[in-house]
Amino acid sequence: MMKLDQVVPFGRSLDEYIHMFSLGAADLQKSILSVADGPASFNAEGTAKGYQIQSCDPLYVFEADEIRDRFYAVLDDIITQVENTRDSWVWQYHASPSELRAHRIEVAERFYADYTQGKKAGRYTVGTLPQLSDSASSYELSLSSHFLFLYSEQFDTAFHIAAIQEMLRVSAEARIFPLLALNQRRSPHILPVTRHLERLGYQCKIETVDYELQPGGNEMMRVIKAN
Repeated sequence: MMKLDQVVPFGRSLDEYIHMFSLGAADLQKSILSVADGPASFNAEGTAKGYQIQSCDPLYVFEADEIRDRFYAVLDDIITQVENTRDSWVWQYHASPSELRAHRIEVAERFYADYTQGKKAGRYTVGTLPQLSDSASSYELSLSSHFLFLYSEQFDTAFHIAAIQEMLRVSAEARIFPLLALNQRRSPHILPVTRHLERLGYQCKIETVDYELQPGGNEMMRVIKAN
């Protein structure tokens, strides 16, 4: 059972997802599963534009107020840490720590305003990799933001392989961002994961994207299901 007091519920916006995953107009017309989506406003904003987005996360076992309260409980401490290490970040998409803070609040409030209604509509479901409840080929594209590879110490290579294969069981393509671990170094799982998936016939590509907050954190992995 997930414990809310151990979670840092930070989410990203639709525009950030577009940049992180190089989502073009055609991509946004696809049916999309966003795994470990947390309190992102990607679903809320995308749904308002008519996109087909499904979000899953173990966090969704909690109610809206609980998630929102936890966000504000950790917000200032996280931003203070960023401010104290501001030279260790890239200030392009976000111009400053204060702008990052304001953006994270905007995202959280958009998520909060949509969450209860979206949960009733079935757009937010409780789900955890590497076993999803969705049927095979339910989506055209699956996304993983700030989960896979980021927690490289907590989850081993075998977990990453199983998780990505599960994303590819339910969709034709998987995209993962970023490829840095929490120590801001490239995940040690990338090479063995890529080699294993390619041996199974999957196509794996690492692409530079137009989004970078952590130095070197501007790469995405794209995996396409074998024919």
